[in-house]
Amino acid sequence: MSVPVSHNSPVPSTTAELGALFRLGWPMIATQLFVMTTGFLDTAMAGNYGSTDLAGVAMAGNLMWPFFMLTTGITMALTPIVAQLRGSRSIHAAGERIRQGLWVVIPSSVIMITILWNSRLVFEASGIDPAVTRIASGYLKAVCFGMPPVLLYMALRQVSEGLGHTLPPMWITGSVIPLNALLNYAFIFGVWGFPELGGIGAGWATAIVFWVELIAMLFVTRRHWFHATDVFARFSPPDFAEINRLLRIGIPIGLTFFVEMTIFSLVGFLIGRMGVIELAAHSIAGNLNWMTFVLPSALGAAAGIRVGFHVGAGDSLAARFSALTAWRFAFVYAVVAGILLFLGRNLLVSVYTDDIEVKVMAATLLIFIAFYQLADDTQAVAAGTLRGYKDTTMPMVIALIGYWLIALPLGFGLAEGLAEGLTGTAPLGVFGYWAGLTVGLGLVAIALGLRLLSTSGDSSRIASLAHR
Repeated sequence: MSVPVSHNSPVPSTTAELGALFRLGWPMIATQLFVMTTGFLDTAMAGNYGSTDLAGVAMAGNLMWPFFMLTTGITMALTPIVAQLRGSRSIHAAGERIRQGLWVVIPSSVIMITILWNSRLVFEASGIDPAVTRIASGYLKAVCFGMPPVLLYMALRQVSEGLGHTLPPMWITGSVIPLNALLNYAFIFGVWGFPELGGIGAGWATAIVFWVELIAMLFVTRRHWFHATDVFARFSPPDFAEINRLLRIGIPIGLTFFVEMTIFSLVGFLIGRMGVIELAAHSIAGNLNWMTFVLPSALGAAAGIRVGFHVGAGDSLAARFSALTAWRFAFVYAVVAGILLFLGRNLLVSVYTDDIEVKVMAATLLIFIAFYQLADDTQAVAAGTLRGYKDTTMPMVIALIGYWLIALPLGFGLAEGLAEGLTGTAPLGVFGYWAGLTVGLGLVAIALGLRLLSTSGDSSRIASLAHR
């Protein structure tokens, strides 16, 4: 794309910029919460059928979501691409880029179906209980039938968000929650003439919901602002040069999500070997951390859209102001959230369990989570904002180093006491893993923050990235 000559406009106030970010971002926050609600319903309703079904559905999610984010992350490149074209008033040129992005859904679907259909091999190799394996692999086989439509839905959703319309995905995701609950009830418990499938039934409910989401999004594409992209102007065969341009932006996004999610899944597996109390405490801490993470994650995505628009308009000063405003807010939010988690840790864990041992361990973990906020929230906003500049490769490298080369080895060493002979530090168990994650993610947050400062102030890099 061609980038207009910079014509920096008057910078708005911080309050006005935050208002613009939250008008764009609050539907994205709600969308993430709705997705969490759907996952909660699957797990909770399967748990009401049986503990084995609960474990099976939870295990299925541990395998599915990292790969799902990997494949949907690739087409997430459409968001900054469309946002920059909208900013340059060249939105009609987005049609070809979108059509090529939709072609990417085909191999992505094949990859997902292949992995999920053969999930039993992964669970058996991991030594998972055979009964749990049966539920988990059956759930994922059912979900396979909804993979192509949901990947197509996600690509169109990312286009909608890049166009600045974040409300339609929110309404769609929220409206399917009652349908998901009804279908879960029907397929899990075998009512109203449906077969009784237990936890596997939640997989069939999810697959049907994925189709409904796509159908609803197809209606959204009929809106005039979506038609303005000229996506329906003609049919385009695969253009591998154009697809390659999209992959150069999207693959690093997908791999970054994959790296983040797989390390938490792996840490969960490792902590699970320690015992039920450790796993329960880790699950409570992780759940509370995720709840506080939703806002900065969505804010980062909204900031990326704002930045992309300003970059397309050639207004580098406004782009930098949007980026730094979002980052500063994330910093303040993280401090407040950390203080509240620290002060309310005993009350918060009591909501989840009455087990004294679990409560004590979980409350101690929340001290780690309180400090962890500062790193987690600021890195989420920095990474999301950098996507608006199409700066995705370096954040992927930073995440890979921070998570896999620092956080995991350090956490494992502290947890297992591998450095006891050198430092005199006894094995820290579950606390060691969270200490390693906190240090690793802290370094990621610092590196991403410096990268954001560097990119947002470098006009030549901004122009070079915009032409990707």
